Amino acid sequence: MSDPMAESGHGVFDDASRAGEFVEEDTVVTQREHRSQRPAERQLIDMPDTIRHPAQAAPPPPAEAEPRAEVPAPDFSALFTGQRPAQAAVKNQKASKGFRGLLARTGLNVKPGAAEAAELAHRATIDMFQTQIRQATWSRAVSVLVANPKGGTGKTPTSLLLGGTIASIRGGSVAIVEVSDDPGALAYRAEGNPPVGLGELVRDLDTITNAGQLAGYTAPQSSFAAVIGTVGRRPRLTGQDVIGVAGLVDEFYGIRVMDSGNQPTSEAFRAAVQVADALVIPVMNAGDSTVEALRLLEELRADGGHAAELAANAIGIRLVDGRHEDPTIAAEVEQVLSREGIRALHTIPYDQHIAERVQITLGQLAPTTREAFITAAASVVRALQASVTISKRS
Repeated sequence: MSDPMAESGHGVFDDASRAGEFVEEDTVVTQREHRSQRPAERQLIDMPDTIRHPAQAAPPPPAEAEPRAEVPAPDFSALFTGQRPAQAAVKNQKASKGFRGLLARTGLNVKPGAAEAAELAHRATIDMFQTQIRQATWSRAVSVLVANPKGGTGKTPTSLLLGGTIASIRGGSVAIVEVSDDPGALAYRAEGNPPVGLGELVRDLDTITNAGQLAGYTAPQSSFAAVIGTVGRRPRLTGQDVIGVAGLVDEFYGIRVMDSGNQPTSEAFRAAVQVADALVIPVMNAGDSTVEALRLLEELRADGGHAAELAANAIGIRLVDGRHEDPTIAAEVEQVLSREGIRALHTIPYDQHIAERVQITLGQLAPTTREAFITAAASVVRALQASVTISKRS
C-alpha cells in the first residue's frame, strides 16, 4: 500500500504552514573609512530539488554522549558537538541528598547516587559553558547574524536572549541591532522605551564620534546588552546603512548580534551576511520554518566565499512555543537539519515569559530556559572563535 505522506510531495511538512508565529512580529563590505536518525523504511520529507545537495557527503553522526540518569534538565542539543561534562568536578564529591547524604554527614565517605551525580555533572557543564562565554577573546569585534526567511520563527526573541545571555555573563559589551529592511519588532520586545533608535542612528551616523553619543540611540537592558531597534517610522535600510551601522557599533562593542528580516535577497540582508562571523538559524518543530531555513543555507552556499562559510558552520536553535507538536515532525526536523550540515541544534523549551509577546527580560526566564540559552550561547562563542581564527590565518 502506498504511503499517503510520501505521495503528498513534502510529506508531513505539507501542512506545516498552519504553524503560526512564535513570539515575534517580523514585519560590499568595508568598515567606515574613518574607523538522531529514524528508520529508513519511511521517508517523511521529500525535499525540493533546489534544496538537495547530491554531491555533499552526509555529516558524520554526533559523538555519543555518556549515559547518565534522568534529571530535570532541558534538551540542550540534539546535535550537540561541544565538550563533555567535566566528570572530575563530581568524582571526589560526597553525597548531599537523601539517605546517602545523611550517611555522608555522619562522616562516611558516601558517593552521590546516580541522580545526584547526574545533577552535579549537569551543573558542572553549565559552569563550564559560562566560563567559555566569559573568557572568550578575539582580536577584533565579532558578530552573529540571526536569520530565517520564514517570519514568526523567533528571530527577535532569539536575538534578544542570545545576546542578553552573552552580555550578562561577560558583563556587557554586546549590542543587539536590527538589520531588517523594514521596521521590525526588536525595539518592541526589548526592555525600555527609547526616544530614538535605528532610523535616527542611520541619519546621524557621520556625527557620532564617541560611546556616549552612540548610547543615546540604544535601549539598555537589564542583561547589560544594548539594543538598537526601530522607534517610530524609518526609511528602508540599504546595504550601506547596515555596513555603516555595523562599523560604528564595532568601534564601541565587542559583540554585535543582528536581528534580520525575511528577505534574504535584499540589499540589507546581503550586507548583514558580509559583516557576520557566525550564523544562527531559529526554527520550530514545523515544516515551513525548516524548509525556509534550508533554502537560506542553499542560497548562501550558492553565493560561495564568506556566505558559504557561514552556512557550513550554522547553528540551529529550535524553539518550542507551547502548542501541540507531533513527535514525528520534531524528529524529522532534527534529521533534515543534521543531513543538511547544521553544526549544532539546540532546543529551547517552552517559556511563558517569551510566549507573552511583551518586553523580554532575561531574569524572567525559567531556569531551564536560561540554561538552554547558556548552552546555545557557548556553542555560538566557540563558532566565533573558530571563525576569527580561520580569518586571521587565511
